[in-house]
Amino acid sequence: MYDTDPGLGTEPARADGLSGPQRSVPRPQYTGTGSSIEIDRLIRMGYALKSPVETPLLHYQMQESLNPLQAPVMPGYRRKISEEIETPTPGFSARKKRTLVAIPCYNEEVAIGSLVLMARRYVDEVLVVDDGCTDETVNIAREAGAVVVSHGSQQGKGRAIKTSLEYAFQGRFDVLVFMDGDGQHNPEEIPFLLEPIIGDDADLVIGYRKLGQMPVYRRFGRAVLDVVTGVGSTITDSQCGFRVLNRRSIESMLKRLKKDDFSTESEMLQVAQETNLRVGERPIVCKYGDFDTSTKNPFAHGFEVLNSLFWLGIEKKPLFYFGAPGFASLFLGIFLWTRFLQIFNETGALSLEYGVIISVLFVIGAVTLLMGLMLDIVARVRA
Repeated sequence: MYDTDPGLGTEPARADGLSGPQRSVPRPQYTGTGSSIEIDRLIRMGYALKSPVETPLLHYQMQESLNPLQAPVMPGYRRKISEEIETPTPGFSARKKRTLVAIPCYNEEVAIGSLVLMARRYVDEVLVVDDGCTDETVNIAREAGAVVVSHGSQQGKGRAIKTSLEYAFQGRFDVLVFMDGDGQHNPEEIPFLLEPIIGDDADLVIGYRKLGQMPVYRRFGRAVLDVVTGVGSTITDSQCGFRVLNRRSIESMLKRLKKDDFSTESEMLQVAQETNLRVGERPIVCKYGDFDTSTKNPFAHGFEVLNSLFWLGIEKKPLFYFGAPGFASLFLGIFLWTRFLQIFNETGALSLEYGVIISVLFVIGAVTLLMGLMLDIVARVRA
């Protein structure tokens, strides 16, 4: 029922717009009335509609819809991107910030492995600062995928904090997350603390622990340190080591932090106040009890922080720390002097005890006030 005619078929057009060699194609036999010449004309018209230019054009249009930035395959096709393609709106991936988790460690082999593995899910890199560890902390951290920087000896948590800041600054990280290495902080809360930083609502975000989840002996120490550290601020938990810094905070802290001990959290808040950083807070859950692997006694920790804050305050605000006691000593001396004169007028007797006390108060007040003024001048010159 079928016949072939070698003159009626052509190879479909290729991608370069040219036709292939001619070949035979089947032609159905039509029955019924009508001229065979008319049938041949209609068939040729059907093939003629399949122009060798139309097929590449259709292919090109499909390609445009799938990948509008890919160059056209046909020569001679040119377009202006501004006329045919709208600039896509940047998504979250375009705003993604390089994030580093830093974990200062001293003999934390119990918790460091799981801590690193969990933290790696949420950040680009995990840094473990080895502050003179003598156990398997370093080996476990490396096997878990962390970058390890070693001090060689125990230099203090503050020194480890500064090492982390320098690493983040040199590595051009946009966000730095600090966590303690004893397993008390939950890495799954990292995205929650990152939100204010990613949204540019804060420069420094501090996790705060509710008093109900803390042991009683820790609550008192935290309350005292919060009062001492939080003067002039509304920070709920000044001592929490779970905190996030943006690039501006990283640079500010790196230039100004001085202490190498456990007072570094308090010092960071003082630097934030001095440099007008925006400080935010987020509630966190802390693990204590049997999992409390802290290597520092809480009472020793508290006294160390108070001592460091005292000397840090003297260094930064000598006029306040020396001037206020000196002024108080002078004021008390003047009060006792008036009392001394009153007794002399009434009885005509001189009190040797009053005289000695008044003299000592005047000397202490004058020397202290003068020292505060001199140190304040020196501090302003150094700044």
